[in-house]
Amino acid sequence: MRYSSSRGQYPPVSAAEAIKMGLAPDGGLFVPDQIPVLSSADWELMTSQNYQERAGHILGLFLEEFTADEIRDCVEGAYNSTNFDDSRIAPTAELGRQVFVLELWHGPTCAFKDMALQLLPRLLVASARKTGEQSEIVILVATSGDTGKAALEGFKDVPGVKIIVFYPQDGVSEVQKRQMISQFGNNVYVAAVSGNFDDAQNGVKQIFSDRSFIDSLAQHGMKMSSANSINWGRLLPQIVYYLSAYADLVGAKRLIAGDKVNVVVPTGNFGNILAAFYAGQMGMPINRLIFASNANNVLTEFIRTGRYDRKRSFVKTISPSMDILISSNLERLLFELTGHDALKVRAWMEELRDSGCYQVDMETARKLDQYFWADFASDDETHMTIRKIWQEEGYLLDTHTAVGFDVYDKYVLATGDQTPTIIASTASPYKFGRSVAEAILPMELLEGQDEFSVLEVLAEFTNIPVPAAIKGLDQRPILHATVTSKEGMQATVAKFLEL
Repeated sequence: MRYSSSRGQYPPVSAAEAIKMGLAPDGGLFVPDQIPVLSSADWELMTSQNYQERAGHILGLFLEEFTADEIRDCVEGAYNSTNFDDSRIAPTAELGRQVFVLELWHGPTCAFKDMALQLLPRLLVASARKTGEQSEIVILVATSGDTGKAALEGFKDVPGVKIIVFYPQDGVSEVQKRQMISQFGNNVYVAAVSGNFDDAQNGVKQIFSDRSFIDSLAQHGMKMSSANSINWGRLLPQIVYYLSAYADLVGAKRLIAGDKVNVVVPTGNFGNILAAFYAGQMGMPINRLIFASNANNVLTEFIRTGRYDRKRSFVKTISPSMDILISSNLERLLFELTGHDALKVRAWMEELRDSGCYQVDMETARKLDQYFWADFASDDETHMTIRKIWQEEGYLLDTHTAVGFDVYDKYVLATGDQTPTIIASTASPYKFGRSVAEAILPMELLEGQDEFSVLEVLAEFTNIPVPAAIKGLDQRPILHATVTSKEGMQATVAKFLEL
């Protein structure tokens, strides 16, 4: 299987090359030339397998030049009892009405990004070895909160790799921030950016496209790659958990094989719901992909109209990991929906760069409507949903998962569709403890409590313990205090690398 750039100006590469490079040199994203389809025998086998076995089987379909032993080593190194606090890795919880919550936050940083970023470092090291790479690999990451810590945790002390994470200075939760700035490891560096996530993401992309900087790195024996979901090695592991969830529900007789499901995904950068789209292309019987945005609802408008317009006010919300106006992975979806028409995709991306917006053609807009339904939730609606689900189900949602639940309720109200539904739960509620506590606790219990002491109050009130990865976080020493402008990001990278 070969991987082509979504912009069509770079020759196809192997899976190992795509993972090692992260981003294509023409600015495009690597996409597999074809999507493998699971047979009925595959599905029957998967219902009796554990998560690790399913992951190994699915990864093998995309990573043809990797041996079964290489894939098994990567999978078992990522998904184990040391890294995850639930042996099922990505369990589902049923909340009535055949609504199933896919819990993706049982990893070491309590967010869904662990599902990919515990695996990616192993895939990257294996890819570098397989391609004969001698250069030290420099991982550049822009994060809206969760990717940063998950990447740092996954790549810390990995030989032959350095990782640099940029986060928006005032655009993450206090828990997310402290997780990153207290990160240890002899190869890690973290810097805040004076701006929002899009500023950080654009800064990273500009560094990737600076030929003179790339040449300077090469002279020092270094080569850049990415741990963001622009890297196919980040996106591929996310496909696994949707397929695994369906196999779990069939195995538990909550679904009959072939039953259609809706999948609800709260997302800002489009990677998590794109993984669900690919799961559908592989044969998971998906009725509707339901896209959930917060007040930064550029993608909701796009799904509804086919017009992408980032020229709008950026809103800081209580679901900060979705505070994004430029969604990188949307480019992959457009490449798929246009039948791999790189010329058309490249033209749209150039329009976005030059004018801040683009309009897809009628056929692509029709396909968007065929696969997706979209809406968004305000902060008030998010709070109300957390309160409602806690009171009715005794289940505690984080702010992002609550956006998903709110939009799902709007979908059912608008369509009357009662198809069984999987809702992706993307983080532990304790990663956004203040906002969650404000939704369900009496205000007098919150008076005088800082961002960390409120976690203990929330735990006592709900009888749900604070995860070990978060407990005592405020007592850990601050190891990274750099703040940079978006214009100074490249100089920050050069300083860390001692160029």
